[in-house]
Amino acid sequence: MFRRLYPHPYLSLFLVLTWFLLVNQWKLGSLVMAIFLATVIPLLTAPYWPHRPRLNSMPALLSYVLLVVWDVIVANVQVAKIVLFMPRDRIQSAWIRVPIELKSPEAIALLAGTITMTPGTVTADMSACGRVLLIHSLHAPDPDAIRDDIKSRYESRLKRIFE
Repeated sequence: MFRRLYPHPYLSLFLVLTWFLLVNQWKLGSLVMAIFLATVIPLLTAPYWPHRPRLNSMPALLSYVLLVVWDVIVANVQVAKIVLFMPRDRIQSAWIRVPIELKSPEAIALLAGTITMTPGTVTADMSACGRVLLIHSLHAPDPDAIRDDIKSRYESRLKRIFE
């Protein structure tokens, strides 16, 4: 019964937490709305998401989330320095091709989202074969180092979590 009502329980939990962060109110009405959304959204999207992603390690996923939050904070400061203090002619924007070894669509989507959430970088496209992401970086004096950092810092962790 529980699985039929909540086909993706982690998504439901995430939706409840996200709703409370958005409304910033711990009231009964907010709880009712959060439970409503956490029930309806997974039920409506379940036909398009027939298989549950396989998570090998929940602690590794939580560690990954903390790493991404930290990286977002650090990148905000770096982007602010670039935008406010670096002369425009010294900013070296670049398009970077990042070959990926991930096979899980959820892991690939999480990697692309992580890159986009981190200020100063954006995932612009994925190759037709699904093995290369095209990233734009605001300031990339060494594009190879950014590619290697993405692969070692994010992709390797996502492989441990999903594959």
